[in-house]
Amino acid sequence: MNRKASLSVIFLTVFIDLLGFGILIPILPTFASKQLGISDFGIGAVVAIYSLMQFLFNPVLGKISDRIGRRPIILISLLTTAVSYLIFSISSSFLILFLSRLLAGLGGSNIGVAQAYIADITPKEQRSKGMGLIGAAFGLGFVFGPMIGGFLSKFSYAYAGYGAAAFSFMAFLFTVFFLPESLKEKKTDTKISIKLFDTKFVIETIKHPSVGVLIILFFIIVFSMANIYGTFAILGYKVYHFTDQQTGYLFGIIGIIGALVQGGLIRYISKKFEDTFLITVGTFLMMIGLGLIPFGQNFTGVAIVVSILALGTGLLQPTILSMISKYAPDKEQGAILGLNQSFASFARVLGPLWGGFSYDFLGYQAPFLTGAAFTLITFLMSIIFLNSKKMKESWKG
Repeated sequence: MNRKASLSVIFLTVFIDLLGFGILIPILPTFASKQLGISDFGIGAVVAIYSLMQFLFNPVLGKISDRIGRRPIILISLLTTAVSYLIFSISSSFLILFLSRLLAGLGGSNIGVAQAYIADITPKEQRSKGMGLIGAAFGLGFVFGPMIGGFLSKFSYAYAGYGAAAFSFMAFLFTVFFLPESLKEKKTDTKISIKLFDTKFVIETIKHPSVGVLIILFFIIVFSMANIYGTFAILGYKVYHFTDQQTGYLFGIIGIIGALVQGGLIRYISKKFEDTFLITVGTFLMMIGLGLIPFGQNFTGVAIVVSILALGTGLLQPTILSMISKYAPDKEQGAILGLNQSFASFARVLGPLWGGFSYDFLGYQAPFLTGAAFTLITFLMSIIFLNSKKMKESWKG
């Protein structure tokens, strides 16, 4: 199979899997509260365990994939995800639901491996385009997944779980029959590490003059965006008096623009502009978008603001991932991209916690303004560090 066909297959695999993930996102809190009577704290634990498992296992699966290949890890993780959704469908208590989300987080720790797959089959000059496919799959998954989940939940929450499991199993079959192994030269010099948190590796990676800065940048960006995960819908309901449908449209706008930028636009502009310039522009747009959300005044105003935000994040994610892959050693692509995803998962744990706290105690504008302030830091970092002589000299090729 040629490189273009392999890119199409990995895109479809991730997209189908993310459809299953997107199905459960909007209905999980309601199911836990209405059907199982779980407390708000318990719901928080159920939501947090997913990202926590990704924080722990993204670098582990990435390291293993450097040694045994990407395809086996993707296959096992997709099956694990499908099983987690089946357990969701039969959940009758907090512990069973908690177990289902724990397994879902473990299965969902394959994104770093998928990114490493793309790094294996794309030359450096086309890396941004390749990484954009993952972002586009995420965006489309978040657009269509919740729509399917909302439809299925009208019949039964169990049907939504079965639907999610079906999509993940379809992705598994797709991988079995159509996805070839991408890793030509497997790492065999050391034994497979199964440490949940390899402190030495983390410190060495963060100290890297280029990779470390990029991982920190990505962490702050994901944290800033995660500030609004729980608070955006509350702002829409309490301040702007949006209906659930209007809020859904706004999330749809974010997903569609993100998918268009990462799945199409990035391939053209990455040829004309340097990665460092795209990151600077992306952080600026993201800062403006986040800061203006609480001042949108009405649906049209907020729609314009979140469009600016989506354009910024759409530029940022594939470009930073591309740069991390370019600077990372070839034999550690899976480990380093997995570590980056691990930090991003941790940011998705911290972001909603800060967003909820600041909304309650500092005012409804606080999550968005503090998110903009953190993004300002990344904007300054992109100007100061990404264009430094030391970083440019550290590029291995």
